[in-house]
Parts: sequence; structure tokens; C-alpha cells
Amino acid sequence: MSAQAGEPSLAGLRAVVTGASSGIGRAIAVAFAGAGARVGIGFNRSADAAGALAEELGGGPHPLLQADLSTAEGCTSIVADAFAAFGSVDVWVNNAGADVL
Repeated sequence: MSAQAGEPSLAGLRAVVTGASSGIGRAIAVAFAGAGARVGIGFNRSADAAGALAEELGGGPHPLLQADLSTAEGCTSIVADAFAAFGSVDVWVNNAGADVL
């Protein structure tokens, strides 16, 4: 996957997308990786889907970041895990739980 002509390159950026194992979050993660970013794949229960997405994205390590974001501990752990994996984070997309409204 790579950025299309006329699309901005995100090469070298580190992005975290919560809820990335399916739906809109997955599409966001694919778009970021397609533009050259490394993507932290945030998920809660769908480890198999998150792992499959990481393999599909290719192009460098895309860490899996498992956390239950309905708890304070989960929110703290995903941030710590993301910074441990990347050193710093350039973009954070809070997508998890968007369908529970």
C-alpha cells in the first residue's frame, strides 16, 4: 500500500487508532498505513482481526495495542504501550466505542 498521486505522504509518522480491528477504525488504519505511517492497532477483544490487519498493512512494524478503553486502567495502559512501542506518537485517533451511542 502506498499514497496515491496527489495524496499527502505520512511517511515516518506514528499513528495510534483505537478500535482498529474492524469497521471505521480498520479503514482509518489502512488509510494511514497506505500513506506511509506506522500504525498502532488498538483493539480490545479481536486479537485475531488485529493481527490479520497488522499483517495486511505490511511496511514495518505495526504494534498491537490491546486495552479495554471503558476503564481508566485500559486508557492508561494503551498510552503507555503506544509510547513504549513508538517512543512518541504523532497522531491519535480515538475511534473505539463510537458505535455504542
